[in-house]
Amino acid sequence: MTTISDVAAFEAEVDPRIRYPCYQSFDEIVDVERLKSLDGYVTERINRHAQAQRDDYFQNEHRLDEASPYEPGVREIWLSRTKPGVPYNYLDLDKPELWEPSATAEEFPLLMDFIATLPFAATGRMLIIYDNAAHPVPAHRDHMNAEICHDFIWLRTNRTKPFYVLDHRTGTKLYVESYSAWFDTVNQFHGTDVIPGLSFSIRIDGRFKDELARAIPVPRCNPASKPALWACTSGA
Repeated sequence: MTTISDVAAFEAEVDPRIRYPCYQSFDEIVDVERLKSLDGYVTERINRHAQAQRDDYFQNEHRLDEASPYEPGVREIWLSRTKPGVPYNYLDLDKPELWEPSATAEEFPLLMDFIATLPFAATGRMLIIYDNAAHPVPAHRDHMNAEICHDFIWLRTNRTKPFYVLDHRTGTKLYVESYSAWFDTVNQFHGTDVIPGLSFSIRIDGRFKDELARAIPVPRCNPASKPALWACTSGA
């Protein structure tokens, strides 16, 4: 089992065209105006959950700073769950056959309708990550397997959440400015700064539609770096 002390030391070869930190915006692919129109709707429903205090805590295993908290206090609303009898495995986020909508998804029908318009052939894990008590999310990697790249879209209905990607080697931090993004969660770190009030984002994992998948460049090594290669070559 990987220990926390191994997280910063983990390195894998990447394509020389890649420069971290980076992310690929999906704002030209998704319906950003429709996404933004859901802001008040999603905010109101998250606030209901926050009052009930019944949501799961975000867990942060692969942290850059081993002294930072494993559970920083941020909450999660799961819009899908693994099917009965299927154990949860983080590396299976993008395997639609293992997942089904949760009962909680019924509380967000307009959001679920929007998710159905995204360029996925099928979806796996779907969740909302939120905070209303000024908790930072320490810089972390999602996992440490350079052979696995998850197809996912990170979304937000407003740009309140100060979310960043980080090159820990240089200390360079890049804040995501778009409403949607895909980024390398293995070879670079990411996290969220403290901000007062409610902030949230939505992450949808699954399998991209074939048309989109064919348009994404494939690195010669380190499949997990695929979103970084796309980000660094999309303007070329």
